[in-house]
Amino acid sequence: MAGTAGHAPETTPGDKGLAADGTIRREGAPERVRADFAPVVEAARVRLAGAFGPGRPHSAYLYGSVPRGTAIPGVSDLDLLVALDDEPTARDRAVAEETAAALDSAFPVVDGVGLLLSSVRSLLSEAERHDGGFFVACLCTPLFGDDLALRLPRYRPTSLLARETNGDLALALPRWRAAAAGATTDEARLRLNRRVARRLVRSAFTLVMPRWGGWTSDLDRSAGLFADHYPDRPVRAAQVRAAAVLARTPSPAPSGSAMLIEDLAPWLAAEYTAVHGTKAPRPAG
Repeated sequence: MAGTAGHAPETTPGDKGLAADGTIRREGAPERVRADFAPVVEAARVRLAGAFGPGRPHSAYLYGSVPRGTAIPGVSDLDLLVALDDEPTARDRAVAEETAAALDSAFPVVDGVGLLLSSVRSLLSEAERHDGGFFVACLCTPLFGDDLALRLPRYRPTSLLARETNGDLALALPRWRAAAAGATTDEARLRLNRRVARRLVRSAFTLVMPRWGGWTSDLDRSAGLFADHYPDRPVRAAQVRAAAVLARTPSPAPSGSAMLIEDLAPWLAAEYTAVHGTKAPRPAG
């Protein structure tokens, strides 16, 4: 999402993504959506408003490079969150997959559409206060409906926020290894590498976020900040920078998957636990 031709920096060098009171600013806005992406955003708004039945959903949001204004036509994906008044059903998830696939097929300006489903209850719950709640309040831009951010607190770059956003990295390792073993096509490996690389760069950033004292979603900047705070780990810094490249311009090479999943990820998960602890368990069901 960052660092390729035509990319504009997401923040100025001295900007830590904070409001005047030291809380994390919401990073996207409707006016930042570039003209190339306006048609697919409008189509998403229309389709989602009627996709889940009468009176549903409660609200919908954009997140990622599109509402930050840094998306690259034909390279970036479109990321969406839908909040339902009740818990998502199997049918809701099937509808979400069909809607995402239809948008992806109809609009070549995006390279993939991701559509997350959650419930209002979950996003506003105490368990999700520093994960899903933070995500909505600071990383999501309203598409339609009542903005849940108005019912959530302001957030600061604390160790608690670091732990609750990415303190479950170790739990992802078995899933990633299984996905890597089952990825038999270049397309499957490319998408896996991009997904894993993004998560690892963001985890590397949130590992050092409280010490830096700010927020950014820029992958290059995140990798640089990790390197700044781990000067005694040049190999890990180089791996995080390589992951930032793979996140923007993914490769299907199995060597990329091996570096990410078998080398960087286990070290980062262990370091994260040592520094911030592990994410609080979520209620069953």
